[in-house]
Amino acid sequence: MKEKILIYMLLIIGCILSAYVIWIWLRPVELIAVHQNDNHTYIIVKNFPITDKGQINWWLKNKDMLKKRYNIPKPAPYGDYTVIFWDFGDGYKDEGKYDRLCFDDLKSPKNCIDKNMILNVNYSKNYGASFITVKKSYYTNKNGDIVENKDD
Repeated sequence: MKEKILIYMLLIIGCILSAYVIWIWLRPVELIAVHQNDNHTYIIVKNFPITDKGQINWWLKNKDMLKKRYNIPKPAPYGDYTVIFWDFGDGYKDEGKYDRLCFDDLKSPKNCIDKNMILNVNYSKNYGASFITVKKSYYTNKNGDIVENKDD
């Protein structure tokens, strides 16, 4: 009898954990704000994909939408651009703490976020697209495939 109860409890816990993981993977990305500084775009997000592959795929799938809706990225005259996705975390904060990213287009005092970069997308006419995540970096090879940079 105790073994059956234990099995049912483990089954229930497994179902709850599975539902939570599915919810994490399927929740939509929320774009909080877009800040522009020359050819650098800073996109503040919530619920960004967790994996490197998920993040890069999200960018590839949504870059046309970002161009239409926000007119980003805005390349430099020579064609290069950078788009950095930042985690919104606990929201905008005062500048006070060291190592916060602050935005001139927002009024003080709450115009900064904690620096928690999620994905950095760089494009160069000479080298193509490259991606930097929290864990690794990737580049687009001559065939257009995205491969891990082994030099990291």
